[in-house]
Amino acid sequence: MNAKNDFCEFGKEVKKRLVDIGQTQSWLAKEVGKDTGLRVDAAYLSNTLAGRRKSEKVINSVKKVLEMEEMVG
Repeated sequence: MNAKNDFCEFGKEVKKRLVDIGQTQSWLAKEVGKDTGLRVDAAYLSNTLAGRRKSEKVINSVKKVLEMEEMVG
């Protein structure tokens, strides 16, 4: 399976939102790290977007940073 297409529905919505606002996953990882106080790197975020990690704290932070509060994750 191609890792670039290995996203769950939440991950796909996040990727679309990043494109819409002209930001990268690396930027998002840094912002989520600042918001949560956790060490969130690109690999951790990628695993979250693929559905392999299910940290509610990180998912909620992603929604907050990207202003996707209305989304169900």
